[in-house]
Amino acid sequence: MAAIPQQLIGQSPAWLATLDQISGSAALDRSMLVIGERGTGKELVAARLHFLSPRWEKTYIPVNCAALSDELLDSELFGHEQGAFTGASKRRLGRFERADGGTLFLDEIATASARVQEKLLRVIEYGEFERLGGDQTLKVDVRVIGATNVDLPAAVKKGNFRADLLDRLAFDVITLPPLRIRKSDIFPLAEHFGRKMAVELGEESFPGFAPEVMEFMADYDWPGNVRELKNVAERAVGRAFNDEGGLTAPIRQINIDPFEAPWRLTNEDKPDIPKPISPDTPDIQGTDFTERTHAFELSLVKEALSQCENHQGRASKYLGLTYHQFRGLLRKHGLRK
Repeated sequence: MAAIPQQLIGQSPAWLATLDQISGSAALDRSMLVIGERGTGKELVAARLHFLSPRWEKTYIPVNCAALSDELLDSELFGHEQGAFTGASKRRLGRFERADGGTLFLDEIATASARVQEKLLRVIEYGEFERLGGDQTLKVDVRVIGATNVDLPAAVKKGNFRADLLDRLAFDVITLPPLRIRKSDIFPLAEHFGRKMAVELGEESFPGFAPEVMEFMADYDWPGNVRELKNVAERAVGRAFNDEGGLTAPIRQINIDPFEAPWRLTNEDKPDIPKPISPDTPDIQGTDFTERTHAFELSLVKEALSQCENHQGRASKYLGLTYHQFRGLLRKHGLRK
């Protein structure tokens, strides 16, 4: 039996509605799909569906379909007989046989080949299959939960996914909300991940994140969702611990992009540096060096905000600054509000 899954944290309306759907669907002994962007917690939701179901005492087995070649995935799911292919020195039981009576979680199911999809259709519909290289029909009782970040109905229209398999899997579909929709969950999630990291580092308490850091987290879109937030929070705690020799004050520095460095190998993904503003620009007035420098700096900040629709995170990247450097300029020029 697999370990009980991690806690699903969140109190936002979208997340609470999703948890209600998960609880209701878990008791329905049917195959289903979990859909969501990368990092939204599809694996955790699938495990929760199993452990809240009548099969909770039986075996729960996850398989990442994208991590295996076509032949290996076929063998992994359905097993093989001795001599079925080069290297098959003995019979091997597949995941379906080992999950008999329990649940099989097929992550990245959209990557399965047409051959594997056809065999999945049969085993979901009738509970029957043959091992690779075998001719004996085997029967199993397995609940299948599939997960993907692909639009499966669109994949069906393109001929990349079987319509009849989608029909069997889509008894119920749980679509996970991205983190940008769950703004009120960002703070408790960040605190949870930060506290766990502090415990791993041997700290007795976690001082939390400073208000300006939490403000940035709330404004950021989190394209990598909860997984990205977890990495950012843990990295911030780890770096603060190393820099300060411990966690003694609220964390004021975070790094979204771990590749960010002045000597990074490529600048292809960095925003274009704004064109220099001429000293003759109307906004830059006066003859005093300090005044002109101040005005020039202010004009750069205003241009960045204008180009980035007042989004401070993007504006900081536009100027090639860290978020905290940019926030410092806003305070310096009275533009904080």
